[in-house]
Amino acid sequence: MFLKNITTFLLIISVCFTSCNTSKSIVVKKRTSTKTVASKRTPNLNEPVVTITKALDTSIDENLDTNSKAFNIIDYAKQFSGVKYKFGGATRDGMDCSGLVFESYRAFDIILPRISRDMAKHGDKVTLKDTQEGDLLFFKTMNRRNDISHVGLVVTNEDGAIEFIHSTTRGGVIVSKLSENYWNNAFVEARRIL
Repeated sequence: MFLKNITTFLLIISVCFTSCNTSKSIVVKKRTSTKTVASKRTPNLNEPVVTITKALDTSIDENLDTNSKAFNIIDYAKQFSGVKYKFGGATRDGMDCSGLVFESYRAFDIILPRISRDMAKHGDKVTLKDTQEGDLLFFKTMNRRNDISHVGLVVTNEDGAIEFIHSTTRGGVIVSKLSENYWNNAFVEARRIL
């Protein structure tokens, strides 16, 4: 029993040290298990048996995984910088704003609707003050129905200076600042998907 516990312990330690160089975060759900600790001495049959249990907290901060995924999505989106605008496009040959966001999230197994106004119905609404990297910004750019018609992916938010990547009809896939008059006036809401 003792040898089995030592072997298990060494296996866990070796996995911890070898997994430090992986590029993906490990997600461990919070759970509690019990471990029985016993001494090596020969038990006296007249003594009561005492079992000592210790709760093991095996949780890892889930925010680390969320942040890692957000930065991976942002890096994926940035690879399309300079790709020309194409209505309904979602490839290097051309893409629109929702195509960029859809493909960037899809690359990490998060499936969103393909149209920006439908994307705006998902996730949790957040204030601009609380906006983080990986959140989505939604805009109403002059259209006949006056509904959400544009989406961008937040790449930075440093002291309220928000930058987002998106695809525009004139510039293709670019990074813009929310403080620019046009985008500031067209802004509707921010939503968190992750």
